[in-house]
Amino acid sequence: MSARHFLSLMDCTPEELVSVIRRGIELKDLRNRGVLFEPLKNRVLGMIFEKSSTRTRLSFEAGMIQLGGQAIFLSPRDTQLGRGEPISDCAIVMSRMLDAVMIRTFAHSTLTEFAANSRVPVINGLSDDLHPCQLLADMQTFLEHRGSIQGKTVAWIGDGNNMCNSYIEAAIQFDFQLRIACPEGYEPDARFLAQAGDRVTVVRDPREAVIGAHLVSTDVWTSMGQEDETAKRLALFAPFQVTRALLDLAAPDVLFMHCLPAHRGEEISLDLLDDQRSVAWDQAENRLHAQKALLEFLVEPAYHHA
Repeated sequence: MSARHFLSLMDCTPEELVSVIRRGIELKDLRNRGVLFEPLKNRVLGMIFEKSSTRTRLSFEAGMIQLGGQAIFLSPRDTQLGRGEPISDCAIVMSRMLDAVMIRTFAHSTLTEFAANSRVPVINGLSDDLHPCQLLADMQTFLEHRGSIQGKTVAWIGDGNNMCNSYIEAAIQFDFQLRIACPEGYEPDARFLAQAGDRVTVVRDPREAVIGAHLVSTDVWTSMGQEDETAKRLALFAPFQVTRALLDLAAPDVLFMHCLPAHRGEEISLDLLDDQRSVAWDQAENRLHAQKALLEFLVEPAYHHA
């Protein structure tokens, strides 16, 4: 049986995605009630980090431990990956010893090449193209607070980055309308836009994007690896700051999300995370629960068929 990978939201059916986030809500309830649930006992997750991380590392590592398994943290400094061993060779060897591999990397091709040579599930913990695990957490958070996102309107404000690309895939898979407000030249990748068709609109004015929106989301203006562009981006993106006044233009029951870390005073006003419409802390916590559901979904079935 070939392994199921999760490199993008498109690797699952819409029904599977909804069942994973509903399962995330159930696992959250078990944890809150102190119920011990260890379906992944003796299973080991390898975690390869080429990019630094807080939420991704904590949520996967704690999640595996809570599910009864273990996680091993690997940085390129500590492995042969950093010394030029081919990705395919690493994948063959690692997947013979591990039950799943999570990779947080720069080039998305690192993930696809690793997955092509892995006999166990490979999970995208973030690449320059996509951040699908964050979207599972975001969709779980919306479901908890407002019910189904199907047919709703979502506004993405800021850079057309990997988070924005994953929101485009989410619009397709979860069936909502997405409006993206970004400066000229900072649009999301054209191939993602092409896939989404009329579900996604790109505008230049953040106010136009948020009118009537049920969810407003943003991210830092300068992503990892773009630090040399910081000053230029700060000037260009200044009109795209999300403020309480901007949220006032959205639907009365709007939720605000930010995948964190946040730069207060840049992409959000200083007080925005304290606004009662912000669910950023729930969203961050839900990385743990949604990914536990994902790990259970990807790793557990393999053992029923082994």
